Amino acid sequence: MWLTYVLPVVHTHLKRGNTLKISKFVKIASLALAFGLVAGSPAYAVDLQGSGASFPALLIEGCKAGFATSNSGANSYVYASSSSGTGQANSDKSIGDFWMSDGAYTASTKRSTLIHVPLVAAPIAILHNLPSRTTLQLSAETIAGIFGGTITRWNNPAIVADNNRTTTKTVYRLDKNGNPKKDVKGNPIVLRTQIMSSHYTLPDKEIKVVYRADSSGTSENFTNFMNKSAPTVWTKAKGKVFKDGFPGDINAIDNLGRIVGAASSTGVAQLAGKTPYSITYAEVNYAPANKLKIANIINPAGSSVAPDSTGVGAFLASASQDANGYLTYDYATKEKGAYPLGIVSYLLADTSYPDKNKAAAVKAYATYILSTKCSKDVGGALGFSVIDGELLKKSLAQVAKIG
Repeated sequence: MWLTYVLPVVHTHLKRGNTLKISKFVKIASLALAFGLVAGSPAYAVDLQGSGASFPALLIEGCKAGFATSNSGANSYVYASSSSGTGQANSDKSIGDFWMSDGAYTASTKRSTLIHVPLVAAPIAILHNLPSRTTLQLSAETIAGIFGGTITRWNNPAIVADNNRTTTKTVYRLDKNGNPKKDVKGNPIVLRTQIMSSHYTLPDKEIKVVYRADSSGTSENFTNFMNKSAPTVWTKAKGKVFKDGFPGDINAIDNLGRIVGAASSTGVAQLAGKTPYSITYAEVNYAPANKLKIANIINPAGSSVAPDSTGVGAFLASASQDANGYLTYDYATKEKGAYPLGIVSYLLADTSYPDKNKAAAVKAYATYILSTKCSKDVGGALGFSVIDGELLKKSLAQVAKIG
């Protein structure tokens, strides 16, 4: 970084009394140039432009100042939160410098130099607006029935059965990042289990379903969960657009006005917050601002699990990863404390940036988001999970390919 110094013009008509002062000033200026004194922004500063999934947006925004501080202001970024579909489309056209997607991007239009980096981990939460209910637990089959349009009232026998039963709560030994510690075989270490009994009366009210209307990685992961966990109820494969994967006729008369869409996680949470007896799916951190409650999910092991870092960590421990960085989730895992709607949001980055300074800045961005200063210190309060252990090693190996 070099100081641009404008030397004064010394006019011949100046009086002799000023000659010494001018001469001294010129010497100081010359020394400044010689030693390269720093002023203003560095010549190699890079301002990154990112776009894509809304799922990780709060964490990315929350870590913005810390990232700038970590490199003394050399690099910064802005992130336009919209949807995974937008991020993928922008990556095709190289609009911006990095992109976020909640689902693996495998379209034929994907550039061959683009890679996936599992960058942000968090749960998709089932959020509801039952005015008098602070707790709720739902099985995968019930969730699929509600969002698939076959369960239409809150006192449906399936919801009643889910909330009047005995379930298990699992307590893990946690590491410094709040994730379950693993034994030598890679299994989470269980400290104890507790038997929990619930007895709730559900209201005889119509369920208002709010879904993501835009192309969304959140919807892709959510519909995949329902299809893999309750295939006889949610009969269609995963889809980025919720209504395209709806197992029945979403425009049927009984669904009109009862099942409605909104754009982005912000949009669905705000609409659900204004709609009594509604239910939706979004990041857990959208609940407080919109006065929504958070439901537990009854997993395949029969445990009622909250959408928190511990449950996500237990679920991701059962996932497998291929050479491209894609994760395949095991929705049938019998891990007692696994929250089966834990997901990762991928960074889409290039292995062949024309500008190598930009490549280095994207690498630095990815490394910082994965660090505990971001993922734990900032993300913990926002409901995000820390990527660590073997998954972190694999993510950093992907980051190393950015260039």
